[in-house]
Amino acid sequence: MRMIDLSSWQTALFTLGAIAFITLIGVGVRLLAMMTIQQRRERANRQINERLKTLIAAYKVLGGSFTGDLTVDPTHLRELRRQRAETETIEDATEPPERPRRIRDAVEAALSDIILLGTEDQVRLAERAARDLVAGRAVHTGELVVALRDFIRHALDLDPVPADLAIPMQGPTRPSNGGRGGRGDARGERRGGGGGMGGGGSGAGGVGAGMAVDPPSGAAS
Repeated sequence: MRMIDLSSWQTALFTLGAIAFITLIGVGVRLLAMMTIQQRRERANRQINERLKTLIAAYKVLGGSFTGDLTVDPTHLRELRRQRAETETIEDATEPPERPRRIRDAVEAALSDIILLGTEDQVRLAERAARDLVAGRAVHTGELVVALRDFIRHALDLDPVPADLAIPMQGPTRPSNGGRGGRGDARGERRGGGGGMGGGGSGAGGVGAGMAVDPPSGAAS
């Protein structure tokens, strides 16, 4: 109060200007702090949402089935070809393991996401499942599915699953048969590819078209 001098209109105007300037600085600092805090919260919310989205997708892959074979077949296609090479042709050997191969590939991708974004317990379970896959042992995903389900429900503020429910064991989602027609067409083209120059010309045209329209990809599958 001693700094406020209202003895003349010049000093009064200067005092009011100083007060307004100090108030403006205070409001600006407060707004800047609020914006910084809000940006941090938004960034944290985006990270949490992306994490939940990825883990929910992994949960659907690992636990989307209640019936059928609830384990993951770790056998690779090259091993099946080698095992059946003595009794079957390669084309006949590739058809039966197509669905297990697609399930295994999807499970491997889901395990990779869980190792990246999961909790410590989830990472341990995913690491054990990945080691079983590498060692060629059948993988059961039920325990990991339960851990994911409990974590997701807790993160979404949902009530826990009632303890008196007898939920059947969950296993990997069975893929659809959408890719079967493409394989049949490809085998038909291979069988008819040696028929003459016309077939070769069509194949070359298809390759050229693919090179013209396919965008460059920086990630390897």
